[in-house]
Amino acid sequence: TPHAGELGRLIGESSDWVSAHRLEAARRAADRFDCVCLLKGADTIVAAPGARTLVCPIDAPALATAGTGDVLTGVLTAFLAKGLEPRLAAAAAAIATARAARCVPHRVGVVASDVIAALPHVHD
Repeated sequence: TPHAGELGRLIGESSDWVSAHRLEAARRAADRFDCVCLLKGADTIVAAPGARTLVCPIDAPALATAGTGDVLTGVLTAFLAKGLEPRLAAAAAAIATARAARCVPHRVGVVASDVIAALPHVHD
């Protein structure tokens, strides 16, 4: 679940390059490491080798805060524990976490625990 800077270090590119080439960067990482790559951002991207790349277009500015990547990873792990295929688990986690973040009241100082508290309010 890297952001642009982390993914850039993994694939040998700058974070600016990753930000400008998000689909290509996520696909490159998925192919290079033979894994599902969930590239965080305003349009979270889920790439897997030999599969269609998925995009979560839900913009949730509250996710741009410390600890929310850990929340995303926890939600992803829960979906994996339920037996979802990894690519779909990653996409479901991205959607659920973004929707939860959008439920958090708009205020200064949103923290990861606010997103966790909003998860039960995410439906469908």
